[in-house]
Amino acid sequence: MRIARPATLILLLLLGISSTTLLALERQPNAIYEARREALAHELHGGAALLFGNYEPAMEYQDFRQNEDFYYLTGWNEPGAALIVADAVPARAGKPALPYREVLLLPERNLRMEQFTGVKLDQASPNVTGVTGVREVRSIRDLPGILGERGLRTVWTQLDSQPARSALTFTASSIGSGDPVTPQDVRDLTKKLRSFKDPGEIELLRKAADASIKAQEAAILAIHPGVNERAISGVITGTLLANGCERPSYPSIVGSGINSTVLHYMADDGTMQSGDVVVMDAAGEYSMYASDVTRTIPVNGHFSDRQREIYNIVLGGQRAAAEAFASGKSTLYNREHPEDSLDGVARNYIKTHGKDLHGQPLDKYFIHGLSHSVGIDVHDPLDFAKPLGPGSVFTIEPGIYLPEEKIGVRIEDTFYVDKNGKLQDFIADLPHMAEDIEALMQHAKPAGSAASNAH
Repeated sequence: MRIARPATLILLLLLGISSTTLLALERQPNAIYEARREALAHELHGGAALLFGNYEPAMEYQDFRQNEDFYYLTGWNEPGAALIVADAVPARAGKPALPYREVLLLPERNLRMEQFTGVKLDQASPNVTGVTGVREVRSIRDLPGILGERGLRTVWTQLDSQPARSALTFTASSIGSGDPVTPQDVRDLTKKLRSFKDPGEIELLRKAADASIKAQEAAILAIHPGVNERAISGVITGTLLANGCERPSYPSIVGSGINSTVLHYMADDGTMQSGDVVVMDAAGEYSMYASDVTRTIPVNGHFSDRQREIYNIVLGGQRAAAEAFASGKSTLYNREHPEDSLDGVARNYIKTHGKDLHGQPLDKYFIHGLSHSVGIDVHDPLDFAKPLGPGSVFTIEPGIYLPEEKIGVRIEDTFYVDKNGKLQDFIADLPHMAEDIEALMQHAKPAGSAASNAH
């Protein structure tokens, strides 16, 4: 473990540090996060929201990642903070009006620990409101008093958060009446806000996708008979980090042979054999924004006739779903009329193309859903019943898994709906056609892979 030199630490403390250095991540302007907090306040109807950021891990080798909702509303990436957003309340029943209020609550600084973990900000740091972009910055110790000042009985918060439960219990006792503070799930509100991405988020998602394309290409070029699956996972992770990602979006899946038919195969310890295919479900996270990409590759550089047949059916299912998309009308899933959803379109294509070894349709081997939303979380919250429109970001990832034949094929791209309602593919530059994948593996330039890019 490397320990900071005291002289360097003192100099940093005296000079302060810029928000860029402090936060490390590429974040949007403060005004964007303020607008999100105000949008949340409009949904509170006179109430308040309390959100906690994540805490610093107990051990230095453990990864810190900020709570998604907290980051969405603040862009703040230091541990141990909390946020209060309170809607304006008009005067009534002899009680004065209360203004809109937003407060970032920061932990007290521990200068000794900062020698090991780095310089942090607290409420007394110079220009702390300018750096954070939050109108009011207070100590985390002030949390119960701030909630108590408004006499709140209903607070929207993270229901699974122990700090939130403890804070509300303490606040209720400090108010004095003994009545409990009723918690509501703040995720019901943030889900609506996070469902549609603004232009700044789209650009961060694009950067995550670009790094993921490079990682997949590097992995494809490294695949050959005799290579270990874990070695390819290492190529992916190294390429993601070298291209600006702070981490993979999720643990990489690299499964060859029979392992290609296991949906969430995680061991990555097999040795690739000539004649098999390998499924690589791997992508990166850039400044908290995820990507999600899967490609299926022939280990020896050439698909067999049967592998090519299955591959083209899966690709056809993906294209059919993308071509069926209509902004403001399409949904990912539809319980009442599943055939009308994008999932239903892809599933029907697979059902009507090709057979298994027993002459049965292949749709029963499509064992997972077609899509999920992507954003700060690789599985971002989304109301699946609502139509998709501009700002929607989601995957299209059909798959067929045939253990009897040791063939698993999944093709996954992350798409977004542009301001004109057109569907665009973040992963368009990564080969899609079987011939283009073979060409890339032979170190030849792909002949012109055509994904469902725009229509």
